[in-house]
Amino acid sequence: MGILQDRLKKYDAPQKVQAAGVYPYFRVIESEQDTEVIINGKKVLMFGSNSYLGLTNHPKVIEAAVQATKKYGTGCAGSRFLNGTLDIHIELESKLAEFVGKEAALCFSTGFQANLGVISCIPQRGDYILLDGLDHASIIEGARLSFAKTVKYAHNDMDSLKRRLKVCPHGKLKFIVIDGIFSMEGDIAHLPEIVELAEKYHASVMVDDAHSLGVLGKNGRGTADHFGLADKVDVIMGTFSKSFASLGGFIAGDFDTINYLKHNSRALIFSASMTPASTATVLASLEIMKEEPERIEKLWENSRYSLNAFKQLGFNTGLAESPIIPLRMGDMDKTLILTKLLLEAGIFVNPVVPPAVPKNDTLIRFSLIATHTHEQIDRAVENIHKMSKMLGIL
Repeated sequence: MGILQDRLKKYDAPQKVQAAGVYPYFRVIESEQDTEVIINGKKVLMFGSNSYLGLTNHPKVIEAAVQATKKYGTGCAGSRFLNGTLDIHIELESKLAEFVGKEAALCFSTGFQANLGVISCIPQRGDYILLDGLDHASIIEGARLSFAKTVKYAHNDMDSLKRRLKVCPHGKLKFIVIDGIFSMEGDIAHLPEIVELAEKYHASVMVDDAHSLGVLGKNGRGTADHFGLADKVDVIMGTFSKSFASLGGFIAGDFDTINYLKHNSRALIFSASMTPASTATVLASLEIMKEEPERIEKLWENSRYSLNAFKQLGFNTGLAESPIIPLRMGDMDKTLILTKLLLEAGIFVNPVVPPAVPKNDTLIRFSLIATHTHEQIDRAVENIHKMSKMLGIL
């Protein structure tokens, strides 16, 4: 046996969890992504989806994908840099830039690539990347690929950020990268304070709005719009796999930033471009977000309703203030058992365990969709409460 095979054969963590009968990943869904899905032929309430506005099965969105496929085919067979740019890519970038209040935008094949393609590309040797302690994995990976020095500060702790900024040398790029809504905690970045510190210490700010677009701001324009700071944020990133019901990502900024990325970002230049169907889907979703603001209102109503219900029952929801509600379990084994029991009861939730969080800080990630009914939420909350008490979590 070679070194490679010998090394990988020793990795048996998933097999141990599978043997215990509580493996919670790669659960196969046999239907469209909605508030209710089919798993193993049975109906299951979905509270583990990022489809915040419930657009993945909207007739207009589906029809847009169908028509784009008929016109352009299934793929572009190349990168944006060479033969993979379609007129609808340009149309989407123009509309996205206008939507988030920036001069220009650039689409990537995934949201992960968008972060990777910017953070590894813009900060250079001798520069500094300042990351929140709970930034998304794609942000961390982008920083790892950069030649700049990475400095982390405590989560949403402005004193910690200030101390880090103070020690960064004058004359070097200081690139602060944050999540708008943090994907596990469900809290919102302290953007006004971050912008204030950035101006004081001559730093630049990039906001990852993966979980904020369609959720925060007018018509879901994101974190910067929510705080009235679109002109103070240098770079805005977003994904299409959540509120936009598709796949891909984008970066928005001034013309110079986008021009530089178009000709230097390896994640863009050496990746195939977004499919026609994915692109058209985002265009359709964007129009629905503008035309149906009641979806966002309903999403927030569902979020408040759920958060209040969990708090009244004694759950620790941490800093949650969005459609993402973390239910702190504090025990890895019980978290996995609870996830299994809930699925058997027809409730789909996502467990968050190491290495995503410390071993004693495991949680259930409960996420809302605008199209959830109160009846569905009540059923989920009731089951989570009953089984948490049975397992001694509450």
